[in-house]
This record gives sequence, structure tokens and C-alpha cells, in this order.
Amino acid sequence: MGKFRLGLIINPLAGLGGSVGLKGSDGVASEAIAKGAVPKADLRMQQALTVIEPYKARIEVITASGDMGEKLAKEMGFTTRVVYQAPSETGAQDTQKVVSELLNETLDLLLFAGGDGTARDVYAIADDNIPVLGVPAGVKIHSGVYGITPHASGMVVKMLLDGDLVSLMSADVMDIDEIAFRDGVVRARRFGEMLVPAEPRYVQAVKMGGKESDELVLADIAAEAIEQMEDNLCIMGSGSTVAAVMSELALDNTLLGVDVIQDEALVASDLSASELLQLSENKALKLFITLIGGQGHILGRGNQQLSPELIRRVGKDNIVILATKTKLKALEGRPLIVDSGDPELDKALTGYYKVITGYHDYVMYQVANPDLA
Repeated sequence: MGKFRLGLIINPLAGLGGSVGLKGSDGVASEAIAKGAVPKADLRMQQALTVIEPYKARIEVITASGDMGEKLAKEMGFTTRVVYQAPSETGAQDTQKVVSELLNETLDLLLFAGGDGTARDVYAIADDNIPVLGVPAGVKIHSGVYGITPHASGMVVKMLLDGDLVSLMSADVMDIDEIAFRDGVVRARRFGEMLVPAEPRYVQAVKMGGKESDELVLADIAAEAIEQMEDNLCIMGSGSTVAAVMSELALDNTLLGVDVIQDEALVASDLSASELLQLSENKALKLFITLIGGQGHILGRGNQQLSPELIRRVGKDNIVILATKTKLKALEGRPLIVDSGDPELDKALTGYYKVITGYHDYVMYQVANPDLA
């Protein structure tokens, strides 16, 4: 039997802007690094590849040189062949050139780590000619071509290696205007489709568009959330449901960032991961977050400022989840997902939570992670 031919691409710049509050990495990688951002795309790919390490004798990794794939694959002991020499500073054009080279190979799967910008770059060359799967590593993940966590992406590859019957489906490649995004405006656009393994336990859905229209429901959720704040330093996550709380308090809100309030007054706006750690030290904390419609992520999508260290500092019992029943029903029974980047923390956060769905109205809902299945 021939080896499983795995195309591998890592966008080294993916996700850099998230932890420092830049709401994306497109065109701001240098600024993000200057603010203290640390590249994590290789770590996310490593989490995916760890799942298939026991199969590495059966796998040939075909990739680009250095940080775009070769370095990690060789460090993990995979048989590795380089088809593109990447420069020391990479960009979108390098992703596209790697894909172009990989199309000359007979791949079983192209596995790439990045965000929506990377998915666009892959799609620009690959179209729907080869099966692909993304490892989520970016700030923006609106596309339906990604695993719901890095480990989940690895599980899909493992299924293929095990010979499981895995169908292929067409999934949307989406991206948003990052300049508008940084101004608090979500302007999503569909660019096309790529073929991905049809495994709904592990591959995410495309995000629901639009804002919650039922203002009365949001006002009720906000009123209940405000009652629970007490004297705590309250960390307000991103999203329109949390924004409704800020609106009820007549406070300025960073729709796509993280703000901090106390005693119903704004303490600080649009904070980075390091700023949140500094501000929250030795304080009684509560974290208010909501889910990303259609996907169910409550951590790890659009709120990378909420670092594992901060979440541990807050504590599981002080995480307050807000959601409309409409959004919960749209999950069709799928659990809420945590993807903090720290598997041990994700495991500790699993269980059932009281989700605020109105004024004195709650739903018990499961937080889980396919990595633990």
C-alpha cells in the first residue's frame, strides 16, 4: 500500500493580531509582533498532527520549507518532502505558490493552518480540485472549511487513515473586510467553495450572518446579566449579545473586542491579552461571553484576547454565558465549544452551564469539545 500523501501548509502569520486586539492579521503582522504577539500557527498545526503521529510511518508530508511546514513536520518525525522554498518573510503569495506546487502532486488531503485569509489564498489556486481541511489558527474563522478545533482537524485525518467512509462536501470560503472589522463593522463575503471531508462532529458550520433582531429578548438578557455583576471586575467579550448588555448600561462598547467594566462604569476598552492580565491581577472577576452563531464556539473565535492564563484566573464558576434561545436552537443539539489553545484548560471547562436566555430565565447547556470524545 502506498503512503498517504498529506499536503501541509502553515501560515506563520495567522492569528498574530488576535491576542493584541487587532481583530485580524492581514497587513498588520509587523504591528502585532511589535505589540508582543507570539506566532502560534505552528502550535495549532502540531496539535492536529499529534493525533496522527502513530501513523507517521504511513504518511508522506509534502510541504514548503521552514516555518511554512518543513520545520514542524521534520521535528515530529514525519517523512517530509519540500516542493517550495519559502522566503524568511512570507505572505499570501507564498501560500498560493505552495498550493500551485502541491497541485502537481497526487494528494490525499491538503491540510493548512490559518484563518479566513489563508482559506482564500488556498481557494484562489486550488478551487475545488483537491480535498482540503483547515486547522483553525486565525483571528477570523467564518469559512466552513475548518475543523472546529486543531485536534478535531487531526481526528478527520485519522479517520481517513483508518479507512473510515468519509464523504466529501462543498463548503463555503468566507472572509470579511478587516479594515471595516477593526471599526466594528462585520462585512462578510462568500468567495467560493472547496471540497472538505463531510464530518459534522469535527468540521465547523459557516457562521450565521446578521444581528439578533429581537431587541426585547436582548434587553431581558442584559438585565439579568447586570444583576449578576455585583462588585466584580467584569470582562465583557465580543459579540452582539454582550453588546446589548453594554447598551443597557449606556456604555461605549467594542463590538469585536474585549472591554472591562466595574460598578456599571467603563474601566477600559478594546484590551489586548497582556493588558487584560495586568488589569485583572488580584481582582474578583466575572467573564461575560456569548456563542458564535451557527458554530457554538464560546472561546477561541474572535476573542483570542481571552488567554488561557486569564480564563484560569477567572475560574469556571465565574464564566457567564449569554445567548438567545434562537441561537441555541440553531445548534441542533450540538454542544458549545471551547478552543482556548490549551487542551488541558478546554478539558477542565467542559460540563453543563446555566446559560442566560432572558430575565431570570436560563437553559442548562453542555460545553464540550470533540477532542475529548
